[in-house]
Amino acid sequence: MEWIIALGSGAVGGNVAGSLLKNLSLGTIGNSIVGIVGGAGGMQLLGMLAGGVAAGDTAGGFDIGSLISQVAAAGAGGGVLMAVVGQVKKMMGK
Repeated sequence: MEWIIALGSGAVGGNVAGSLLKNLSLGTIGNSIVGIVGGAGGMQLLGMLAGGVAAGDTAGGFDIGSLISQVAAAGAGGGVLMAVVGQVKKMMGK
């Protein structure tokens, strides 16, 4: 379940970053694809830093804190990676 959250949040994060940083946007599909990859990376990073607890390894049941941290990490990862890829693409075009 946490991977579905990560991929969806990453795609949303990539598209939000693309709409805020119009000069770095890769288009809706490009922002989504890069955001999905960034969301997965953000989830992995959160799991490593938090020791797995925030990445969905709770002892059963629904944990709203874990859900919020997953959405935030994946969304931020998607947004950051989209901005980095957009900047690299912009620099290569010069």
